[in-house]
Amino acid sequence: MKDAESCIGLNPGFAKGYSRKGAALHALKRYNDSIAVYEEGLKAFPEDKGLKSGLAEVKRDRDAPPPRANPMGSLFGPDLMAKIAMDPKTRGHLKDEDFVSKIQLLQRDPNQLQNMMGDPRIMDVFQMILGGAGMGFGGDQDEEEKSNTSAAAPPAPPAPPAAAKTEQASPMEVEEPEEDVSDMTPEEIKIQDDKKASVVAKTRGNELYKKKDFEGAIAAYDEAIALDGTNMTFLSNKAAVYFTQKMYDECIEACNAAVEVGKENYAPFEDRAKALTRCGKAYHKKGDTAQAIATLKSAQLEHFDKATQRLLKNMELEKKKADAIAYQSDELAEEAKQRGNDHFRNKKWGDAVLEYEDAVKRAPKNAAIRNNLSAALCKVMDFNGAKRAIEVALDLDPKYTKAWARKGDIEVLMKENHKAMDSYKKGLAIDPNNAACKEGLRKVANMVNMGSANMTEEERKERAEHGMADPEIQGILSDPVIRQILQDFNDNPDSAQAAMRNPTVRAKIEKLIAAGVLQTA
Repeated sequence: MKDAESCIGLNPGFAKGYSRKGAALHALKRYNDSIAVYEEGLKAFPEDKGLKSGLAEVKRDRDAPPPRANPMGSLFGPDLMAKIAMDPKTRGHLKDEDFVSKIQLLQRDPNQLQNMMGDPRIMDVFQMILGGAGMGFGGDQDEEEKSNTSAAAPPAPPAPPAAAKTEQASPMEVEEPEEDVSDMTPEEIKIQDDKKASVVAKTRGNELYKKKDFEGAIAAYDEAIALDGTNMTFLSNKAAVYFTQKMYDECIEACNAAVEVGKENYAPFEDRAKALTRCGKAYHKKGDTAQAIATLKSAQLEHFDKATQRLLKNMELEKKKADAIAYQSDELAEEAKQRGNDHFRNKKWGDAVLEYEDAVKRAPKNAAIRNNLSAALCKVMDFNGAKRAIEVALDLDPKYTKAWARKGDIEVLMKENHKAMDSYKKGLAIDPNNAACKEGLRKVANMVNMGSANMTEEERKERAEHGMADPEIQGILSDPVIRQILQDFNDNPDSAQAAMRNPTVRAKIEKLIAAGVLQTA
């Protein structure tokens, strides 16, 4: 209203100013004021068709009997604007002031719906409302997703017999009136007609896609794109057809074009993200996992989606495994191992660790390299890391005697004498003449037998606490048989000595002694 009044004030010779002011007063049901404006305009422009048509409509509505209640009126409640803003398909229409004015008019007078059904935006809103009310109208769905879900959907029940037609037509059974285009330029009329035709072409493409007529579907989508180049949905649907045909390069090109069109025309973030996700899937199908990951990350920046996030994580894990396999090379692993050996001999422990770690990545199933890595880690005082490395080496080759000796040495350094004795014994079971295992076992036996004699009371207590922290020692001490034998050493030495003849019992008691939990005289 204010814009129309300003227009007339600035240029009284502009006929459309009178038409717009009269239309605004008509919409507000101020019929007499509207008639006065139209008549004033006709004095200045007696041959203007728009003014004549507007005046006739106002007089018709003024003189018409009171309208009957529209059964659809309850759908256009005060929360309609909020519903439009929350729906991805309709929220973009709110940027158009003309659209907002029409919605406000519908809220005041739902009977105006019949005059607006030619506007596809109003029909989008109407379908959204009916869909939310459970009346079976749904928005557009991506053609690829429709194809995937239609097969799983249960068959629809047979339709009930058609009811006898009544003389009175349903409120929806009205002939769609022609939209008033008197205020539109020829260019605007052509754009509107092209958009309507593009939707028809897209619908035809959707039907052809369902019938697996992919060439026909692409032709229909191309027709829609030619008619309306501002709608990214047409390009996105075309990409879906290419993806189904395994034409991944064409799919990627169409997806990228859809995203560009979407950005230029402020398409919903969800639609742009969906196009990028399909683009990422196409890259993955081509084997370009790195580009697929980058594209999916871009999709998540547009609009976060849990399903896309799961797909992204799976691709990242797949790439990590593929990169690890591609990095492997026995020849390059041997070169790295030799460089590590040179650093080790030159006492460059840190550099040796780096080279051995690289060699492990190159040859992850080489037990000898892991043994060398363990030795280098011991030099930098990383005993836990050294033990982990040697345990992996033994998992790869349980008969690797040198690794058993190394494990025993590490356990001695960690003050786990009972475990060291076991490691040396396992090595000797494989190779009874192994010098490293023999010497290690002798040294640890001396430490167990003589070490406690040279320790202070505080050192003995610390050693016992360290042994008690071992789950294996805890398991031995929780054995009721062992607990009884330990008590018999004080109360019934003969019975305890007899029990020690059992090899299993003797091994457990020796392990308690080696751990420092059990002190001997």
